[in-house]
Amino acid sequence: MIEWQWSGFADLTAAALYEMLALRQQVFVLEQACLYPDIDGLDPGAHHLLGWKTVAGKRELVATLRCLAPGAKYDEMSLGRVVTSPSARGTGLGRELVAQGIACAGRLHPGHAIRIGAQAHLEAFYAGFGFRTVSAPYDEDGILHIDMLRPAAVI
Repeated sequence: MIEWQWSGFADLTAAALYEMLALRQQVFVLEQACLYPDIDGLDPGAHHLLGWKTVAGKRELVATLRCLAPGAKYDEMSLGRVVTSPSARGTGLGRELVAQGIACAGRLHPGHAIRIGAQAHLEAFYAGFGFRTVSAPYDEDGILHIDMLRPAAVI
């Protein structure tokens, strides 16, 4: 069972922040071999969704994403830094994470569309949540990406 935590940056404990940044580094920088500035100045203004699971009596961060307000990065609100831990892949957690993220973001910024910069190989995954491709593929940190938009009216 996953315990979901939806927090503003200032409400994250130091330990939760450390776990979030460590998971992002593990996947985006080390696993995907992308040298990029993960700490990009946008986290302090974002809300963060963290998914915790107790494994062998220890609480472990297994999923996270961030939500940026409209105007922070795009005209629309955006979800990004979407990541599940390698140990939790293939369990459906990624779908649960995105669904939870969309719901939390919708409550925080009702009536706004959501824009994402998705890895191109995940296009069908995000299309299942009502996102549609709105850009040509582009290279970001050595990985092919596309911009996708989920209209506000999608429920």
